[in-house]
Amino acid sequence: MFAQQRCYNNINLVKQKREFLLSFLFNFMHQNKRLEMKSIFIKIALLLLLSTSFTSCAQNTKSGTNTNEISKENNVVSLISPEELNEKLGDIQLIDIRTPEEYSGGHLKNSVNINFYDASFADDMNKLDKNKVLYIYCRSGGRSGKASKQLEKMGFTKVYDLQGGIINWDKNSLEIVK
Repeated sequence: MFAQQRCYNNINLVKQKREFLLSFLFNFMHQNKRLEMKSIFIKIALLLLLSTSFTSCAQNTKSGTNTNEISKENNVVSLISPEELNEKLGDIQLIDIRTPEEYSGGHLKNSVNINFYDASFADDMNKLDKNKVLYIYCRSGGRSGKASKQLEKMGFTKVYDLQGGIINWDKNSLEIVK
């Protein structure tokens, strides 16, 4: 609601700026009749373009690939810190969505590798229990952010995405199996 009100305020501000500029230019044009109409028209067009291009009215969306764009508490998808995930390790659905080469270089204990870039990714993920909590991670959070959205659409009831991926896990000096 607040963002929507702010959006309307921005639109009104743009309209006010546009009206001011038009009236200013109109008065200027009448005072300086020596200016050519073509020159005035170009200046008006440029000022209108500039006055509207610097003001935007965009609300936050979750269309990006950055995990920061995933809400901390979504109904289905949530970010989880390395410390929180470390406490839950054991008998959980833990999926490493990196490539097999990345996985062989080091992964979280008891994780299963399902390559996000593989053509069979969706089919492989559909073999998992959609009603059981799913934990996923990648290198830095980009792929897992995309995958989280896809898994939500596929019907998974709860997906936890490791914030910052295995890079963040390693920065916290947590165990990586090689």
